[in-house]
Amino acid sequence: MVAKIFIDGEAGTTGLQIRDRLAGRRDLEVLSIAADKRKDQDERKRLLNAADVAILCLPDDAAKESVSLIDNGTTRVIDASTAYRVDPNWAYGFAEMDKGQSEVIAKARFVANPGCWPQGLIANVRPLIAAGLLPVDYAVSYNGISGYSGGGKQMIAEYEAAGDHASQFMAYGLTFNHKHVPEMTRYTGLSAAPLFVPTVGDFAQGMTTFVPLQLGQLAKVPSGKELHAAIADHFAAITDSFVVVAPYDPALGKSPALDPQAHNDSNTMTLHVFANDARAQAVLVAVYDNLGKGASGAAVQNLNLMLGVSARESLAA
Repeated sequence: MVAKIFIDGEAGTTGLQIRDRLAGRRDLEVLSIAADKRKDQDERKRLLNAADVAILCLPDDAAKESVSLIDNGTTRVIDASTAYRVDPNWAYGFAEMDKGQSEVIAKARFVANPGCWPQGLIANVRPLIAAGLLPVDYAVSYNGISGYSGGGKQMIAEYEAAGDHASQFMAYGLTFNHKHVPEMTRYTGLSAAPLFVPTVGDFAQGMTTFVPLQLGQLAKVPSGKELHAAIADHFAAITDSFVVVAPYDPALGKSPALDPQAHNDSNTMTLHVFANDARAQAVLVAVYDNLGKGASGAAVQNLNLMLGVSARESLAA
C-alpha cells in the first residue's frame, strides 16, 4: 500500500530537505500544493485530510492551525515546530532517547519532531541521570555552534548576502529564554532549566555541542570512564540507532572529528566524552547535522517508524 504524505510548508528549508530525502520512494506518494495556493486554507485542509501522514514544517501558530484543520480520525502528524514538543498528548520524536521510544513513535498518531539543539543535550545528559551519575538538580550549562541554516530563510539570506563580511561567531538567545529550553529540561530529566548559550557560525549546516561538567561539586564523583560507559551502554541497547558513541580516550586533547560539519547530509550523531579525573572535570560533546538528525533526517526517521518500514530508509548514516 502506498502511503500519502503531505508536507505542509514544503518550500522552507526543512520541508525541501524532507522532500529531497523522500524522492524516489515507491512506497510513498507525496502530495503537493500549488505555489499559488500555499495560503489557501481550504486547499491545505483538503490535502491535510487526504494524507496518511502530514509533516508540518511551519512556525508554531501555523502548525497549530494545520492541526486544527484535520477533521478526520486517521491523518497522522509529524510536527517540526516547537508547538507540541512538551505536550503530553504528543510523542517526542527522538527515537534514541530511550530503549522503547521508537515503539512509542511507531504507534503514535501525533509526533513532535525534536529541535536540533535539544538532541545533543538530551543524548548526553539523560543517560547519566538514568544511571545515577548526575542528580536531577545538577546545574547544567550547554553551548555549541551551529550552521546558519538553522536560523531559517531570513538568516540564510543575511549570511549569504554578507559574504566575507558575515559574522564568524555570533552568540544569541542571551535572555536565556530560548524556545528549546522547555524540551531540554523535560527530556533530559533535569528539575531546573539548563543555562543554554547557542552560537551561529559562518557555515551553512552542521553543529557541535558541549556540556561542561564540574564533577567536584558532586557527593560521589564519577570518572570519565564511568560517564562514557553509561552513555555507551544506553545507546548499545537501542536498535536501529543513528547515535554513535566514540571510544573513550582520556589522553586525546583535540580531534578533527569535532568538526561541526563532519556529519553533514547524514542522520548520524556522534557523542564524545572528554575528562580529566584529577580535576574532576568533563565535557560531553555531540556532533551532528542540524538539518539532518537535527531536523529533516529525524522527521524521515520518525515517518519510517510510523509507516513500519526500516528506520534507515532514505537516510544516509
